[in-house]
Formats: sequence, structure tokens, C-alpha cells
Amino acid sequence: MNTSIEKQEGKYLVTLEGELDTAAAAEVEKKLQPLYNTDGLDVVIDCSGLEYIASSGLRILISILKGAKASGSKVVLKNMNDDIKSVFKLTGFINIFEVE
Repeated sequence: MNTSIEKQEGKYLVTLEGELDTAAAAEVEKKLQPLYNTDGLDVVIDCSGLEYIASSGLRILISILKGAKASGSKVVLKNMNDDIKSVFKLTGFINIFEVE
């Protein structure tokens, strides 16, 4: 699982590549933990390389969303493939996140 965070144009750009399964979740959470406090900056998560997401991965994204909302910013998920989008629809998370 590859994860990167860049600060660009007044927002955070996150790239997720690979399988965000239970085995990868602890490492990904450690890398993304700075986003739990976004200081008012929006977070854009590029999911074009994300092949799979487990419930532990969903929990990480929810934690980022809670932190963002607390500081008045938003989280946008971009470029989800159909499988990932199906998981978000089944869990109802499609209605919680902004999806592009």
C-alpha cells in the first residue's frame, strides 16, 4: 500500500494506491494521522490507484472527515473505481463524503 500527502494550493492532496486492508491499515493510519487536524484546509483524496478498502480503511477515512469537519474543512474523494464506489454505497458512506 502506497500513501502520500502533499500540500498544494491551500489543501492537502492524498494519494492512495494498492489495497487498504487490515494488514496495511496501521501503517496508513500512521501516515495519515496528521490529517486528523487539518487546520481548516480541505483534503482531497485521490482513489484512482485504490484497489480495495476494508472496514479498517473506512474507519481511517471517517477519522479524517471528523477532524476536517471540526476545523471547518471538507474531504473530497476523487477517482473511485466501481468496486470502491460500491463499498461506499453499501455502507452509506457515499452520503457522508463529497465524491467527485
